[in-house]
Amino acid sequence: MATVTSTAVSIPSFTGLKAAGTNAGKVSAKAKVSSSQLPRLSVKASLKDVGVAVVATAASAVLASNAMAIEVLLGGDDGSLAFIPNSFSVSAGEKITFKNNAGFPHNVVFDEDEIPSGVDVAKISMSDEDLLNAPGETFSVTLDAKGTYSFYCSPHQGAGMVGKVTVN
Repeated sequence: MATVTSTAVSIPSFTGLKAAGTNAGKVSAKAKVSSSQLPRLSVKASLKDVGVAVVATAASAVLASNAMAIEVLLGGDDGSLAFIPNSFSVSAGEKITFKNNAGFPHNVVFDEDEIPSGVDVAKISMSDEDLLNAPGETFSVTLDAKGTYSFYCSPHQGAGMVGKVTVN
């Protein structure tokens, strides 16, 4: 534990240092610190505690970067029948969560004619009959193939509830 108290302080000067390690260039200064003017300062963290905090912070950053996700609202707060946002980009493998917000029921169906070739639309879409009926219900998908994907809400496609995602 470190404590600031009244003491003499020796301050070395780094100018004029010699390879032989002589005391030339060393300046000594005395300073008095009154404990009545300054509050006591104590450091209780050990190097082990600091190391644990650094490792935990680094691990959190790595996990967060690997688990990047985007949330898309189904229906606007104003009652609009829309995906919020309706156009966005994600990295390949990034999780997209569609969350029921307003104006439900909703679903998320990818347009088989507007997705990268080789992608199975049935594996990434909800069925036309499968609907999110309550606030907060979610549907998540991870897109691995790079390209542009168009999607829509089948009950509200005619009202313009469509969207587009670009996978980089």
